[in-house]
Amino acid sequence: MVDYLDLLMFGTLVVAILSGFPVAFAIAGTAVIFAYLGWSVGAMDIKLLGALGQRAFGLLSNQVLIAIPVFILMGAILEKSSVAERLLETMGSLFGSMRGGLGISVVLVGALLAASTGIVGATVVAMGMIALPTMLRTGYNKPLAAGIVCTSGTLGQIIPPSTLLIILSDVMSNAYQQAQYEQGKFTVEALSVGQYFAAALVPGLLLVMLYLIYIVIRANLRPDDMPPVSTNGERPSWNTVFEAIIPPILLIFAVLGAILGGVATPTEAASVGAVGALLMAGQRYGISRKLIILGAAAFLLAGILSGFHPVRLQRDNLDVTDIALGAANIILLVIGIIAAGICLRRAMRSGMMREAATSTTTMTAMIFATILAASFFSLVFIGLGGEERVAEILKQMPGGPTGALFFTMLLLFVLGFFLDFVEIAVIVLPLVTPQLILMGHDPVWLGILIAINLQTSFLTPPFGFSLFYLRGVAPDDVRTIDIYRGVLPFIGLQIVGILLIWSMPWIATTLPSLIF
Repeated sequence: MVDYLDLLMFGTLVVAILSGFPVAFAIAGTAVIFAYLGWSVGAMDIKLLGALGQRAFGLLSNQVLIAIPVFILMGAILEKSSVAERLLETMGSLFGSMRGGLGISVVLVGALLAASTGIVGATVVAMGMIALPTMLRTGYNKPLAAGIVCTSGTLGQIIPPSTLLIILSDVMSNAYQQAQYEQGKFTVEALSVGQYFAAALVPGLLLVMLYLIYIVIRANLRPDDMPPVSTNGERPSWNTVFEAIIPPILLIFAVLGAILGGVATPTEAASVGAVGALLMAGQRYGISRKLIILGAAAFLLAGILSGFHPVRLQRDNLDVTDIALGAANIILLVIGIIAAGICLRRAMRSGMMREAATSTTTMTAMIFATILAASFFSLVFIGLGGEERVAEILKQMPGGPTGALFFTMLLLFVLGFFLDFVEIAVIVLPLVTPQLILMGHDPVWLGILIAINLQTSFLTPPFGFSLFYLRGVAPDDVRTIDIYRGVLPFIGLQIVGILLIWSMPWIATTLPSLIF
């Protein structure tokens, strides 16, 4: 029994989480119990826990993870300000008159919201409340409608900016550096969030295309499943369409462009996104469109000027050009701050900012508490010999590196039935990914495969988290079995996407190699 404490520890963790006990406390509690057990039977050196303080400090000072709460705030503002509702209504009226058009609209809006918010739960809930009743009233097949909503909502896992990709990039970078140390390299390379954002962009769009192709084909083969919406010949004006779609697209370009272009760090780009979301929300609360456009343009021009000609006014060798550009930047920033301040004041009066801040704080606390507890868990697991056992299991897999990768992907898929992506990313991945990288797998390509795999697990019955999100807001006449049946074809499409990226790694590696 002593030799198998590491395996018993992992099994106990799964049981503790499934019991419904708060996740962070379940992880930390399991670690405490097995640390004591391991020390009492001589299977673990308790001095190893002296590294806990250093690990906690490393987490709190991690420059990559600081971006998470700001991205969550950006998504919360967009969610609470009904941007999703307006997008869905506009896209539904634009495509609804064609067969399967409402399903196409939901997928496209899901992709836009994924790139705007990166929060799966918020997207699934928003579309479950807004789009699903409309699809059912139109006569859509219940399982199919539920499957489209569920699947579109999970795009926030893979399309950047995504909380999963931020956490995954940090874990994979650490694994890559660990693998280099084990290879005897002491001048090691690191991986950035930007590389994973770039790598996930094309695979994310590939999944969107697979969904759309399936919807179009099914709409033509089984037209009764997806009838067109009766619009009485009325279509939204192009002005209405642009007003609903262009601001989110510009926000996406501002955030991703700043990161991929090397202009800003992920944290700085997230701040840009949060301010942009606040300006977008301002129009809902009666702020003049001209003021919002003026504020956004002022911030944009200030960013461009700073990028082309950085000015540090504290230097003593400034010339006239530097002073003029510095003054122009100050004026532009003041204009932008005034516009954002007016929007913020109006949003606070309406109570929207309180809701967004509460949502952000809750989710951030959950994520960081889980990461900290997982760090404790992995320390004890390593002390009990778990890391060596995992490495040995992977090395003994038939098929060499390919067999080890297949086993890992299957394990992660199954664990996704029971565990959240945060728990899998910070508990399991640090144990398996260094060995896979040592076997020769590209860390960026490997990270994207894992990300899509975890996204698939969000959809998989019986414990897929997106299924629970939708079950909580779906109409009473939509049964749980309808939701389960609806996601099955899309799980097949996810597997097709994984196989395409597995067989053609360039889908994930070309863009980051060109940019970085």
